[in-house]
Amino acid sequence: MEQINNIQVVPCTSSNYMKPFRVHYSQNGTKKSWDFMRTHDSVSVLIFNTSSQCFILVKQFRPAVYMCEWEKSQPAEEKESQSADTAEEEDQSHLPPASAGVTYELCAGIVDKPDLSLEEIARQEVLEECGYDVPTTQLKKITTYRSGVGVTGAKQTMFYTEVSDENCVGEGGGQPQEGELIEVIKVPLQEAMNFAYDENIPKTMGVIFSFLWFHSNMAPKYKISTNV
Repeated sequence: MEQINNIQVVPCTSSNYMKPFRVHYSQNGTKKSWDFMRTHDSVSVLIFNTSSQCFILVKQFRPAVYMCEWEKSQPAEEKESQSADTAEEEDQSHLPPASAGVTYELCAGIVDKPDLSLEEIARQEVLEECGYDVPTTQLKKITTYRSGVGVTGAKQTMFYTEVSDENCVGEGGGQPQEGELIEVIKVPLQEAMNFAYDENIPKTMGVIFSFLWFHSNMAPKYKISTNV
């Protein structure tokens, strides 16, 4: 996963996943403009394995995260004189390690199949990414919220499901033909809140929020302490 090389940044002239726009509008008589991206909505799933009493997360390399770290690693004078594409073409010896772009996340996927319900899409993602076959009836909706409100404004619907080792029918890892390279990670229940609050572990807000939700709503069932 962490053997990243031959990096080249090029202009994005078209994409199946996002489209940039600029909107002009008036607000209380003041003319304004705003740049935004049109993207797909998405689903995410908090998976709890009742057999091993652990949460199932995914770990993967995120190019956007990596490039943010790359920019921060550049000396100020180089930032002013070089753009990301020319700098990387000339010299990649100062690139940060690939681990700088790796994050821990909930199992998730984009909503791009209009013939499927959100639950059906979530079920597919759990199977493809984590290897668990879960009936849609076992997916409980936690909430729907807006993500990236300053840039995309897309909706993400978060689900919760419980699995056991009996539900595991594969290794997961995503769809290699689609460019996915995913590692399945287990976080023990008793370590979850320390994991959520550890700033040295790169993770999404979905992980933090869902762990808090679990401790607020499922703690009595599993007789765990909510003191963190």
